[in-house]
Amino acid sequence: MALKQTEKLKENVEEQLERLVKQLEDLEKYREDFEPEEYQETKTETIEQMKEFQSSLAKLAAGDLSLTDYFTAIQLGIQAALNEVFRTPEIILMFAKKQPEQLRLKLAQIQRDLKLGKLSSQAAHTQQACFSKFIYFNKSKSKLLALAENSLSLQ
Repeated sequence: MALKQTEKLKENVEEQLERLVKQLEDLEKYREDFEPEEYQETKTETIEQMKEFQSSLAKLAAGDLSLTDYFTAIQLGIQAALNEVFRTPEIILMFAKKQPEQLRLKLAQIQRDLKLGKLSSQAAHTQQACFSKFIYFNKSKSKLLALAENSLSLQ
């Protein structure tokens, strides 16, 4: 029963995240259809919703240790969006859904774009550092979770 509730909660969290990311995507895609004030107001509201969502995730994660890793990954994605390090919603989703292989491919694309002159060295360095931190964080979390699971199974 608890596992079913946890899965439903995860599903709801993913749906909420996807809704917010889609909202940001649409806002950028149709930016020219908005008046400047309307665009800024909508963007501010969406960012505020993401901050509230992140706060809710922190509270949920504090209450259930099994969800901590999952919510932490989503919080990383939200934080990246809020810091506006990445302007593309696809990156936010990769962080949130813990897709390290897609992130590695995106990292390779950044390196290629730098070599082709499509990206400044400063922008490439910033993005590469964020990707590297996430990939390292993901590997460390996985190792810690494996150790914790092993110690629990030994008891």
